[in-house]
Amino acid sequence: MNHTSPAPVAQAPRKAPAAAGAGTPRPPAGQRIAELLQRQGVLAVLLTVVIIASFVYPTFATLDNARGVTIQASFLAVVALGMTMVIITGGIDLSVGSVFALGGVLAAWASQWGFLAALFVPLVVCGAIGLLNGFLVARAGMAPFIVTLATLLGARGLLLAFTDEGATTYLVPKGSAFADLGQGSVQGFGYPILIALALFGIGGLLLQRTSFGQTLFAVGGSSDAATLMGLPVARTKILVYTLSGLLAGLAGALNAARLSSGVTIVGVGMELDAISAVVIGGTLLIGGAGSISGTLWGVLLLAVIQNLINQIGSLNSSYQSVVSGGFLIVVVVAQRYLARSRRTT
Repeated sequence: MNHTSPAPVAQAPRKAPAAAGAGTPRPPAGQRIAELLQRQGVLAVLLTVVIIASFVYPTFATLDNARGVTIQASFLAVVALGMTMVIITGGIDLSVGSVFALGGVLAAWASQWGFLAALFVPLVVCGAIGLLNGFLVARAGMAPFIVTLATLLGARGLLLAFTDEGATTYLVPKGSAFADLGQGSVQGFGYPILIALALFGIGGLLLQRTSFGQTLFAVGGSSDAATLMGLPVARTKILVYTLSGLLAGLAGALNAARLSSGVTIVGVGMELDAISAVVIGGTLLIGGAGSISGTLWGVLLLAVIQNLINQIGSLNSSYQSVVSGGFLIVVVVAQRYLARSRRTT
């Protein structure tokens, strides 16, 4: 009885072991450049505009002008911080302008009872509006555009009812601790600037160094995938809309402290400025990508443009909307091109 030996089994060639210390392969150079431009392109534009303006207009590069630009930008920056987190999750918040104005009026009204009341009342009311936005978007499944448009109108209506159609202006007591919060300064830089920088520092840490920040990106990338991963999608959306309301209310309170009154006509169109700053800063409107630092550069770029229009003198402030709109179109087109470049490299 003959026994045949089994045929030899072909073995796949062994791969050479990876070199010691070798990590994940670096992405192609084109992809790295596209990512860098998306994250920091606005900073390069901002620096270019500042350098050119410093040579053209001698008064632009003065310390007093820098203080003026940054104090005006600080209120929008606080609002845009909350907007950044909302947009990263794939949402939008159109109510922040009205909430900003409402927060200022409530703060001025409550300031007669002291510093804590002047902060507590607007934060509670504006936070509740943000909470309502988040609940309707996350739990009721309503479109963020419709929900926040409704609360924009509702907050403005509440503001007008509270001030008798704008006939009543509430004043902040002179010399009070709350007034000092908006008018005090360190080395000439107002407290609102320092507060905005501190909030951006905290926001940057939350977004980049915590699981909460990673959840925001995951929810913005795909809510369905985030749900399958076991992430708290609904809770995250409720939280970011609540934060947006709180920050808008805080910015309004700071503005009231600086003006020593609750002005009813402020905040009109502020939601569009905040969205513009966020998008110009590199945050995608579709969600899933963005940065806190980019938003800060976007806010400063808009503030510098406004200041340059004032420096020119022959142009009125309406030209800021024209320039901001132009920047927004260019940035959105650039983002689409960069996103396509990252996919093809």
